[in-house]
Amino acid sequence: MTDIRPDSPDAIAVPESGAGSARWAAGLEMRKQVLGASHVERSLERASEFSLPIQDLVTEYCWGAVWTREGLDRRTRSLLNIAMLTALNRGHELAVHVRGAITNGCAVAEIQETLIQTSIYVGVPASLESFRIAEKVLADIDAQQTS
Repeated sequence: MTDIRPDSPDAIAVPESGAGSARWAAGLEMRKQVLGASHVERSLERASEFSLPIQDLVTEYCWGAVWTREGLDRRTRSLLNIAMLTALNRGHELAVHVRGAITNGCAVAEIQETLIQTSIYVGVPASLESFRIAEKVLADIDAQQTS
């Protein structure tokens, strides 16, 4: 394998990445729009020296490289995340993304239908747990809106 020096004409330009990059900044903005600024700021403030690199990676790549793409709208991305997080049995992240789905304009019925769809493909136990989590989040949102 040939070793290519950074100053070689064959070197590949690596875009600026990490906290402070344009993609990270776009990701931070998208993340705040979908999940809420207070949630995102709390996540970043609570990050330790050990966990800060994963927060930066999530911000830059999940939110800055993927969620900002034009191929799918935010509603579709939210419903896909709900299905995938159900399949993976990731309750905490599911709760965050149910709230994000509401922010992105998904109807409660669409969230319900997504969870019903997942029950057939990933199993009823996973879907039942996701229904419990989603129902709690939706009740919390409703309580916040009526108070």
